Amino acid sequence: MNAQKDPPPLTRQPGRLVAFSDGVFAIAVTLLVLEIQPPPDFGHLLRGLGALWSSYLAYALSFLLIGQVWVNHHVMFDYVRHVDRGILFLNTLLLMVIAFLPFSTSLLAGALRAEQGLRTAVLVYGSTLWTAAALFNIIWWYLRRATLLAPTLGAVGVRAIGRRFALALIWIGSGILVGAFVPIAGVAIIAGFLPAYYLPIRGEYGESAAAAR
Repeated sequence: MNAQKDPPPLTRQPGRLVAFSDGVFAIAVTLLVLEIQPPPDFGHLLRGLGALWSSYLAYALSFLLIGQVWVNHHVMFDYVRHVDRGILFLNTLLLMVIAFLPFSTSLLAGALRAEQGLRTAVLVYGSTLWTAAALFNIIWWYLRRATLLAPTLGAVGVRAIGRRFALALIWIGSGILVGAFVPIAGVAIIAGFLPAYYLPIRGEYGESAAAAR
């Protein structure tokens, strides 16, 4: 009589987590445009459209920032073999922050337009982004600690991705600090790290791709 084999342990694939996350990212960037309202005076429409410059600026900045978060989320979960309850919870917290960003964006645009409360608006906006960056670092640390990453990523990619995520905390934190004294300069610093964070990360395509270069 053959001994009964134990069933294999349950592993949750990351597909549903990624699909749900993509949906939240898509909704968040769509909600951003709702802050841009048509001017009430259609008799001077061109002037009214020009007066919405603060809304255009906040919309473009936040759209690109959420897009950047989505890109790096994609990079991070490309090499996740399976997920556990810890990652499900941490990713939910990250999505909660992303869903809050349209409000922070509206706050920033309104303060720019009113030329009042700008310091507070920049602090709220920057703090929202910093919290998202902090959660990225926590998720990456957890993935490494729980050995949920595929070995094909390699040590070079793991370290490079970790450095990129850690740098965001310093960069955004600097923008918040400067923004507490010179709000516009704080926004400029936060916006300044956008181009760098769309660049590829060394080793993100795995060990074989890194060796071929």
